[in-house]
Amino acid sequence: MSQLLQTISHIISYVSIAIICYGAALGLLKFIGNEFGRLNRSFSLEKTVQIKIEVGYYLLLGLEFLIASDIIDTILNPTFEDLGILAGTVLIRTGLSFFLNKEIENIAQNQPPQDKD
Repeated sequence: MSQLLQTISHIISYVSIAIICYGAALGLLKFIGNEFGRLNRSFSLEKTVQIKIEVGYYLLLGLEFLIASDIIDTILNPTFEDLGILAGTVLIRTGLSFFLNKEIENIAQNQPPQDKD
């Protein structure tokens, strides 16, 4: 059972890394496309803001999965050192998630509504 949970924890960690990498790659491709829009005058600052929001969501989702993986690892190996490391990791990641989420909400609230074509 312990080996199964360890494997699940590793899978969750890899999924979280994949989510973050996917979001970063998607954001990079959209950003590059928007920057090439400067050549044909289709560049939009609003698109850049939207890209930032999308990448932020992927980062938040990936961080949540990483926290879940860390919790499973600590349950499997509950030493005081591991608990301290988990507490520090969760605090840092939760703080990052909180402030990133606030920034995304702030950007989304200040962004003008987009026209639906």
